[in-house]
Amino acid sequence: MNAPAKKVVPPTLLFCFVFLFFVPPANAQGDGLALTPPMGWNSWNRFACNVSEDLVKSAADAMVSSGMKDAGYEFIVIDDCWQISRDSNGNIVADERKFPSGIKALADYIHSKGLKFGIYSDAGTQTCAKRPGSRGHEYQDALQYAAWGVDYLKYDWCNTGAENAQAAYTTMSDALKSSGRPIVFSLCEWGTAKPWLWAKDVGNLWRTTGDITDCWDCKKQYSMGWTKILDLQDGLETYAGPGHWNDPDMLEVGNGGMTTTEYRAHFTLWCILAAPLIAGNDLKNMSPEIKEILANKEVIAVDQDALGMQGRRVRKKGDAEVWAKQLKDGSRAVALLNRGAADADISVAWEDLGYPSHVSANIRDLWAKKDLGKSSATFSARVPSHGVVMFRITP
Repeated sequence: MNAPAKKVVPPTLLFCFVFLFFVPPANAQGDGLALTPPMGWNSWNRFACNVSEDLVKSAADAMVSSGMKDAGYEFIVIDDCWQISRDSNGNIVADERKFPSGIKALADYIHSKGLKFGIYSDAGTQTCAKRPGSRGHEYQDALQYAAWGVDYLKYDWCNTGAENAQAAYTTMSDALKSSGRPIVFSLCEWGTAKPWLWAKDVGNLWRTTGDITDCWDCKKQYSMGWTKILDLQDGLETYAGPGHWNDPDMLEVGNGGMTTTEYRAHFTLWCILAAPLIAGNDLKNMSPEIKEILANKEVIAVDQDALGMQGRRVRKKGDAEVWAKQLKDGSRAVALLNRGAADADISVAWEDLGYPSHVSANIRDLWAKKDLGKSSATFSARVPSHGVVMFRITP
């Protein structure tokens, strides 16, 4: 009896099999953008509509001279109020009084500093400041941005009427993809339509809440303090990863409404969350304490860790909380957060971090920048009121 003939897998099918199962997936847009959370500066939190060519250039200069560029910040983003009208052909027009050299020249200047340039628009007929929005002009605007040298687009959600958020953002996403230039796409939809459920295939980052404001836990009509925003991030961690990030809004560090201790806590938790780190202060006039917060490379490394895992709250007891983030090398970044009015001792147990209690691990304080020796089972620290202790645990 003849042996059964061997089945030969065609080379093309074999290649497809290998490609399907062994090639790492690209990010949501397949463009290799934002594989770690974007880092940069945006004009809105500090300057609102008081933007100009000189202001933006000075921010770029300060990003370099302050050491922030060296720490990983790269985007300089103009928010609302740079645009003033559309011409007879429908092209978006910048305010010539504020930007006399034009947007292309400004982008060139920022690029000459080794930085990247970002701009703002809106999915509605008008922006939040009643300037021309992009509705009906998405492809036209995307081509204009590409011609100017734009690297990042923040796309807001004011004056959108009955528009469907997913459809509106997908239109601009498609327009950017067809523009011929890689442009990071930031969806500023405020979390109303739960973009974490669908935006992975549309943009690189998406707002999860209303606007941040410069306070510990206040709440206003359209904005809230950072701890209220923090609470709304818990449970969203499974939706974030390389190329697609939950965005709890820009940083308020250095804008004057909180203490240095509170700003350090704010920055720490944004890094635990793998949040975009978009500074919103006056970069030209930073105190040494604020500069030290924004440019701490060891803390930033937690945010920028290549695994791309968003941290989460692993324990809460009254005003004492433990937040943790798994890192690519198997270590954990841990933040002990004290929301109370008095200093407190806070502990983290190894079981909260996914480690066996008998494992011995090195402890490094990331703000003090010093090693604290080895520990096993648990670790405790005295945490100031409205403050954090942040450390890295490495078995």
